[in-house]
Parts: sequence; C-alpha cells; structure tokens
Amino acid sequence: MGLLPATTAMAASDTDPRIGLGAGWLDAQTAISGLEMTAHRDKPEGFVQPSNPGNSSYANSDMAFSGNYAFVGNYTGFNIYDISTGANPVLTTSVICPGGQGDLSVYGNLLFMSVEETRGRIDCGTQGASGTVNPDRFRGVRIFDISDISHPVQVAAVQTCRGSHTHTLVTSKNEPENVYVYVSGTASVRSGQELAGCANTAATDPNTSLWRIDIIRVPLAAPQNAAVVSQPRLFADRETGAINGLQNTPPTPQHPSGSNWSPSPVTNHCHDITAYSELGIAAGACAGNGILLDISDPANPKRLDEVSDPNYAYWHSATFNNDGTKVVFTDEWGGGSAARCRDTDQPSWGANSIYDIVDGKLKFRSYYKLPAPQTTTENCVAHNGSLVPIPGRDVMVQAWYQGGLSVFDFTDSSKPKEIAFFDRGPVSATSLALGGFWSVYWYNGYIYGSEIARGFDAFKLTPSQFLNRAEIDAAESVKLDRFNTQAQPKLTWQPSTPDVPLIVSASSRCVGTSAYVAVTAVNDANVPANVTLSTPYGSKTVADVAPGKQAYQSFTTRAGQIPAGAVTVKGTATIGGKQVTSSYDATYTLISCG
Repeated sequence: MGLLPATTAMAASDTDPRIGLGAGWLDAQTAISGLEMTAHRDKPEGFVQPSNPGNSSYANSDMAFSGNYAFVGNYTGFNIYDISTGANPVLTTSVICPGGQGDLSVYGNLLFMSVEETRGRIDCGTQGASGTVNPDRFRGVRIFDISDISHPVQVAAVQTCRGSHTHTLVTSKNEPENVYVYVSGTASVRSGQELAGCANTAATDPNTSLWRIDIIRVPLAAPQNAAVVSQPRLFADRETGAINGLQNTPPTPQHPSGSNWSPSPVTNHCHDITAYSELGIAAGACAGNGILLDISDPANPKRLDEVSDPNYAYWHSATFNNDGTKVVFTDEWGGGSAARCRDTDQPSWGANSIYDIVDGKLKFRSYYKLPAPQTTTENCVAHNGSLVPIPGRDVMVQAWYQGGLSVFDFTDSSKPKEIAFFDRGPVSATSLALGGFWSVYWYNGYIYGSEIARGFDAFKLTPSQFLNRAEIDAAESVKLDRFNTQAQPKLTWQPSTPDVPLIVSASSRCVGTSAYVAVTAVNDANVPANVTLSTPYGSKTVADVAPGKQAYQSFTTRAGQIPAGAVTVKGTATIGGKQVTSSYDATYTLISCG
C-alpha cells in the first residue's frame, strides 16, 4: 500500500511553552500542560556517566510493571522501583547486567530481558566478550526469577542468532502452562561457529537467519527449559513462497527530506511486535512494513495484511486501541539518535500513522506528530507509548525522546489531537547529547517515564478543557496486575453504581434521666429519596425526603445508660430510571443520664 506524501509542514503556536526551553542535564527548563509531575528520580550510581550523561552504554530503555513494582531497563542492567505509593517511587533493587538494550517484560515471578550487543555475557559480567567467536557471549533473552524482588536470579538464557532488540510476551487460554516470547533481532547475524545454525546468507538459502523472528516457549513451572520452538517466515510472498516477500529496497533513492534513508526500510526483521493475546491478533512494525498477524496459535503466527509508506524510514512500534479496531504505528526516522522534530520536518516524517482495521485489513487514516518543533540538539522522533484508559475514547500517551511526552486523542482516526504534554529543554545547548523519554506508559493511575539520560519520572493527569475530572477518575479506577506494552491487555472498567448521597450523623443525648439516640440524614441528592433510620432501639422510614431536606428521629432507649453503638441509614431513590439504594453507618457515644 502506498501513501501520498504530506505537504503541510508541522506547525505549533508561537506561544507554545515548549519552544525555547533552557538546556541542562538535571536542571533543564520544563513545560507542562494537563499533567502534574509527582516525582523525579535521578539514575542511580552505576547506571550513568556524569561526565557524559548521553553515553548510550548507560541509557535507560524500556519498562515493565507488576503489582507494586516498576522495572526500568538500561543498557547496563535494570532497576526496580517500589511504586506502591505511585507519587513517590522508591528505588528497591539495582542489577548490573550489560548487553543492551535491556528491554524488559514481566510475567508472574519471571522477568524477561532483551540482550543484543556483542559485549553481553552469559554471566552478566562487565568485562565484555571479545572476538568474533566467544563461548561466554550472550545475545538473546535472559529470564530472571524475581520471587525475591531484592535478589533477582537468572534462571535461563536463550541464545538467538541476531540477539534480541525487543521481545513480546504472548499467552493463550489454551496453554496456561506456557508463555511464548516473540524475539525481534535487528543486529547482525552472529557466526555459526559461535551459535550453531546461524547463517548470514541470502533469501535463497532456506536456513538463513534473516527474514524471520524467533519464538521461545517458556514452561512457567520450569523456566530453565525455555527454548526456541519456531522461526516463522512472516514476510513470505503469498504466491511464490519467497521468504523476502515484502519491502526489499527503499521506495526511493533518498528519503523525502532529501537525506539518506536512516535506518533503512528493508524488511528482513521486525523491530517491535505488539500482541493483543485476548483478541488473537498482533501488529508488527518491521522496518519497511507494518503487518497484521493472527496469533491464535502462538507458536505459528500468520500474516493477515501488510502496508508500506513512502514517508516511513523505519516502522518501529505499534499500539492497538482497546477495541482492537485501530493500530497506531510509529516511524523511527533517524533511529532515535537524530533531531527529527525540527520546524522544517514534515508531519509525516518520523510520525505516527493511524490505521483502522476493516475486515482484517489495515486502512490508513492520518498522521500524528508532536506539534511543538524541537531544536537541532534534541534527538526527537515518535517512540514508545501506551493507551490511557479513558472510557469511550481512544487516548494514548507517547514518548518523543527529547520532545518529551505527548498525550493525544485518536478517537477520530482522521483527526488526532494533542490533549496534554510535558517537555524539558535539551540536555545540551551546543551539541546533540542523547536523552529524553525512551518510553512513557500509563499504569494504575500514573504515567511513568523512562528518561534515557536523567532517570525515572511519575505524572498524574489533571483536568483541562480536553479531559474532565470524571474521565480521569474513571481511568484511575482501572487496575492492572501487570503491564508490558508489547503484550497489550484488554482494559475494563467496573460498572459504576450511582449512589444516593446522604449526610448522616448520630448522637446520644439525655432527656431528663432517659437516654435517647438521635439520627439525622440530609438528602444530598438532586431527587427525592425514601430514608430508613435504623438503631438498636427501633427504626423509622421517612418517605419522599426532598433534595436538601432531612429525615430525623430521636429514639428512646427506655434506659438511663447506653453503651456506644452504631446506626444504619439507607436511602432509596430512582436515579437514571433505576431504583438505587445506598447504605451509611454512623456511630454514637456511651452516655449515662443518672
């Protein structure tokens, strides 16, 4: 599928507060709208080079969440934060284990980590692995047991020919005993002398390590037995069977900007695959193509559709809407280390593309790009994000590296619009130093950000002209047991039951030598309510208590002394055409009337 190049340059208001922010590593100026930053945590020692904060060997990378913990990847290992108080993350555990890029996923007591660089070692050592062939080298997916969150233990390390740039967890209700890992390797093929079966050969070789993904099956009861079980050829030509059946050359000699293609949009691997296991589908961002997959058989995914775009330098990642009827693909033009949000860059370059899924086919609707131009010293392009669970709307929060984060609404696939943002000034005012958000994800009421050079951030949405308090409250009611962005969960909201709001009070008092319990209930609803006051000494129902009016009764106890106790008040009203009953308790104190 081809798309016409966009002709309108990206524009932002002259008054956009993101324009002209002052630079600084840990003291850059910031701009924010529709959000509140609740916390920032600097990168811990061992995961940063203060003399060169943009050093990619210490870059923060992708995140995963489980229970009260956030797992933040890094090219030199990972950090675990306690987020039981979401506004106040606490660093709990740091693990040094180099190998890049350190993308993480979590399932139960298992943590999965992508390793791609040739310095990676089986033993997590920091000394590297020299030479073309090294028996100590590790490139693939590590598996840690995190039963003891303070002491993760590596229990498996599955080698693959191209390592693991990213990975995706896939589950099936038919196989609850297993989890599958789709491995996307983007690096060079290692020597067959180092790992048997690896072959850096042409597409005519049926055993080539290119034009495929690796699928690992992990028995949850015995993760040490994890192994590659299939290597599907997802890019095969449907008619000829040729394994290089999708985009094999860039669509034009140069990128539409006039620069060289970077990265190259040639489909011999996937960069990211997002699985929506509950719906049995996945979306792959595969260098030169976006693809739609049937994953109902997790070990044998099948391609349903594919698209291409002459504006796209590198199909990078994908996010479904909650209904599974749309996909947002991203283009990582420049590879994430280049300035690609300049005011001269078109809104279709390094942007999102939004597709509707119609009868199993991907239909292009629009582009969305960060609307505030960035400087030439800020690496910026579309990167990782997740849905924000606003009922009835398709809303996503997304990282744009040094472009900050942008929250946008794509309910109308043809007219996406930004509704909130946060941005810092560049790490350096004079040269491009790598930094910015690698990923930003919504998890249990907060937006968390993995900042490449600066650390870990937490945000909350705030009401604005684009988002009201009720919508935010509804989003905050969605609680997940875990979250891995490439294993997209189905978001559900608990049906809200309207209340009959009553303001209830109870007191004990003396009338002469007799003790009484007095109960008052004010109808705080906007409709009449029947109110029943119940005490250990009797009950009374007052019908049709008008809004703002009260039901009251002083109950005689026929005693001069009573212990402390409680009353129950029930209000019944018709709200939204349905009869609703709410119950409230109030206490009274011991009293002696002698």
